[in-house]
Amino acid sequence: MTSTVKSATKSARSTAATEASYDGFTEEERAAMKEHAKELKSAARGARGAKTDPEADVLAKIAEMGEDDRVLAERIHAIVRAAAPDLTPKLWYGMPSYARNGKVVCFFQSAAKFKSRYATLGFSDQANLDDGALWATTFALTTLTPAVEARITELVRKAAG
Repeated sequence: MTSTVKSATKSARSTAATEASYDGFTEEERAAMKEHAKELKSAARGARGAKTDPEADVLAKIAEMGEDDRVLAERIHAIVRAAAPDLTPKLWYGMPSYARNGKVVCFFQSAAKFKSRYATLGFSDQANLDDGALWATTFALTTLTPAVEARITELVRKAAG
């Protein structure tokens, strides 16, 4: 084998090994980052006087969801708006979220967003949920019962407080 062929073969094997073991962002994660970049651009336009309606954006994103996720997201939206009217709806990485002073306090992640088995309700470090040395910040959602809705209301009120 000539040195050029050996070099090309070695390079091809190295590239294939690198691609097979690459642990970068998934397609869904890259899409979420692109959505976040669009959100930042939209917010910058809004700061320059262009009219934007973040709640309309959130409701439009919820309307795009599949039926199971949409039903949960619509109800979560209503619960958050009633329990913490001071939180502002906004998109965050393409997900409905609710912010205080521009910083996300809680968010809804559909099951389809990252191809997971259940939707989640999450709280950021801006949420006032501290409880000793260990507390939950993300909750799996499969269905909303009156008891679950009451617990979400309680968490959102505490987080926003």
